[in-house]
Amino acid sequence: MENFEYCNKTKIIFGRGTEEKVGSETVNYAKRILLHHSGGSTVSSGLIGRIKESLKKTGVEWEELTGVQPNPRLSLVRKGIEIVRNSKLDFILAVGGGSAIDSAKAVAVGAVNDGDVWEFYERKRTTDKALPVGTVLTIPASGSESSISSVITNDDGPWKRSIKFQCIRPVFSILNPELTYSLPPYQIACGVVDMLTHIMERYFTKTENVELTDELCEGAMRAIIRNARKIFNSKENNYDAMAEIMWAGTLAHNGLFETGRIGDWASHALDHELTAIFGIAHGAGLAIIFPAWIKYNIKENTKRFARFAVKVWGVDGAFYDIEQAAMEGVIRMENFFRSIGMPVRFKDANLDPERIGEMAKRVVFFGTIGNYQKLDEKAAEAVYRLAVG
Repeated sequence: MENFEYCNKTKIIFGRGTEEKVGSETVNYAKRILLHHSGGSTVSSGLIGRIKESLKKTGVEWEELTGVQPNPRLSLVRKGIEIVRNSKLDFILAVGGGSAIDSAKAVAVGAVNDGDVWEFYERKRTTDKALPVGTVLTIPASGSESSISSVITNDDGPWKRSIKFQCIRPVFSILNPELTYSLPPYQIACGVVDMLTHIMERYFTKTENVELTDELCEGAMRAIIRNARKIFNSKENNYDAMAEIMWAGTLAHNGLFETGRIGDWASHALDHELTAIFGIAHGAGLAIIFPAWIKYNIKENTKRFARFAVKVWGVDGAFYDIEQAAMEGVIRMENFFRSIGMPVRFKDANLDPERIGEMAKRVVFFGTIGNYQKLDEKAAEAVYRLAVG
């Protein structure tokens, strides 16, 4: 097990009706805030109205910035920074999913640091300063509500880049599973894949003697798969199953499952090029990339992939040799992704394989990717080719 430091300051407020507490939580940090959201379903559902009433009751004033879209844009972040600085706001409240939260985190960094915020995403600068961020989560997926990560897309390129700073971990996050009831099945499925792959990025490690976090990862993945099936097989809203999914999404990316071990993260880098170039949803892109990444690496440590097949996907290792067991796990994973409406090949999402060479060059812009096995441009292209089918 590796040495580690683990600190998670995010206060989780979970359950029915908890969005009504947003005012009493926010006022602990500021009286003038930026309210950041998409302006779409968060408004039409009445959620933003309820949040504003809660803020009013505690005397919190706000400026509002709407327009967040999937793969949140740098242009909107820069607009938010300008609003915060000009109006002297002291807090960012994000309402929505990972896109709104990641955008809010970027604003929080840019508002209190000189220069262009994109320089942080280009790895030219680092910081330990940001305005505090709070969230009301409506889409269980990214885990951004309790993570140190933010991913932003710059349309000049386009480039999709990330930062990881402790200072952007939200101070509180409100999670009410009932707020997810209006989500379309495709969006739920993308979220399920996203949280599974957040765990898999940490699970596939070469760090030895990490039994506790191995078991935590495997148990969480089984719970996600089991409850996702309940949701997709039910004709009515299933609060208990969605509560399990929502909490799993938070735990999947708050750093707990990576304690004492070194994760990989090549698949996320590979997918960032898919989403930047083709605009595909993050979870859908990961459903295509992650099986291909496993196939590329399966001989690197076949025992690890066979354990994944047995412990997570229920493969009976007694009927297979070790490599066959590992491959059967990949097959079952792909079948699960298909069963919830996710693509697993380029053709399933109408992605153009002619751009693979370009993506392989872009993905190694900062150098090789991944830790399980370092991937250079040639290796990245090989993984993309495996995803074509």
